[in-house]
Amino acid sequence: MKGRLSLYLLPLLLVACQGKDVLAPEQYDLSGTLHGDWGTNPSLRLALVGTGIPNVFTNDSTYAQNVVKVNDTTRRFGLDLPRLPNLAGVYQAIAFDDRNNNAKYDVGEPVARNRLWLIYSPTDATTPAVNLPEQFPWAAGEEAIPELSVKSGWNVYDRSQQISPTNPSPAGKITGYDIYR
Repeated sequence: MKGRLSLYLLPLLLVACQGKDVLAPEQYDLSGTLHGDWGTNPSLRLALVGTGIPNVFTNDSTYAQNVVKVNDTTRRFGLDLPRLPNLAGVYQAIAFDDRNNNAKYDVGEPVARNRLWLIYSPTDATTPAVNLPEQFPWAAGEEAIPELSVKSGWNVYDRSQQISPTNPSPAGKITGYDIYR
């Protein structure tokens, strides 16, 4: 009986251990174009960096992703967002040159971002204003977001636009999340 059970469990174990297939960028939860010069042979990765409420910094580049070179200054990218992040909070997807190949953004590595913020809330709520902690070398101490009304799940807030009934907006699949260096 044990032998038969092992034979039945083996295929399940093999399927469970398989990695996720690499997809075309637009098939991920968040996609866009990465613009700019990164020099010769960069090791480009994407990371979801942010701060939880209360201030708890997170920096994670382990989510499924793909960066596809179009030419020397343009790449298309896709990144899957966590279904349930560790923390409710405000995040940005950043691109960085992982020069030490540790699959994590480290201060000093070339980085690029935009003015779109990803806000995760477990419920429809009004989020408090959030300031960026010192771990954000590009904007430490800067107010990331003012108090906002958000929906349950992922929301997109465009800092370059006025707050309105459509800013922030609930987000399913996010396209056009372009990043400039």
